Amino acid sequence: MVGRTVDQALGRTFLATQPPASRYRVIERGAPTGPPCVGALQWNVACVPADWAAAAGETGEAMKIATFNINNVNRRLANLLGWLEQERPDVACLQELKADQDAFPEAAIREAGYESVWAGQRTWNGVAILARGAKPVLTRAELPGDPSDRQARYIEAAVRGVLIASIYAPNGNPRPGPKFDYKLAWLERLRKHATALRRSGAPVVLAGDFNVAPTDLDIYKTKSWEDDALVHPDSRAAFRRLVGRSWTDALRHLHPDERLYTFWHYRRMRWPRDAGLRLDHLLLSPNLANRLVAGGVDREVRGLEGASDHAPAWIELAAEAS
Repeated sequence: MVGRTVDQALGRTFLATQPPASRYRVIERGAPTGPPCVGALQWNVACVPADWAAAAGETGEAMKIATFNINNVNRRLANLLGWLEQERPDVACLQELKADQDAFPEAAIREAGYESVWAGQRTWNGVAILARGAKPVLTRAELPGDPSDRQARYIEAAVRGVLIASIYAPNGNPRPGPKFDYKLAWLERLRKHATALRRSGAPVVLAGDFNVAPTDLDIYKTKSWEDDALVHPDSRAAFRRLVGRSWTDALRHLHPDERLYTFWHYRRMRWPRDAGLRLDHLLLSPNLANRLVAGGVDREVRGLEGASDHAPAWIELAAEAS
């Protein structure tokens, strides 16, 4: 879906490199007003379609939203399809597709009952949003703030009245060095964009692999990771700034004192030892927090043959009170 306009994402047949400006609403302070906002890589403008909620379906429905770092979508397609069939999330955000744009298994995922939008990239990166029985309305396929950044780490779409982002933040290792600097700069760009989304008034879920274990409760008891970018104080501070006072870390809100893990490295028997980290998060905008009713981690998926080193994390939102 990269490079298509929102009109194309809605299934319209005409090509519109400059669709009617009245259909779009700029929501980031200081963002340019033209050319009109398009959910495509070539525009670095934070925007959503003015009628995104109506286009994305009924609003206020009960929803199950999950995030899953699949760690190669084609190699682990059977694992993904089995999980989708068993758990039936309404929305699934995927990370680390490790597939070119034209190599994404759209047909197999559609046969499983899900429509999708994605930003692919060979070898590393790649993100997607899947929606069961609905077509995600693509609003953005890059994180704004650095036009030179071509890494496929962010995609955003409206599904059933909720704006959802699938996020794959940089790992940041080795540290110190340019990769860690890039991570901190990327997280700061995400914070600024998240603020713009929140100020728009849209109900928003930021879901994905943030590559940060926010506190010591989010990693098994060890000192072996102390110098790692996943737990470094600067990484944790960047995550705290992102969450701030406005966003709700859904799983930690539901399980304030529990050691929850979503990632277990393949090395050193970390899965059998339950030596994990919580790197995958779902952050809710203030106007969604009161609809949060359940959430957890599908740990058993990590134990399957050929599994990703991550397990899916999920939340359930109650229907909006009428």
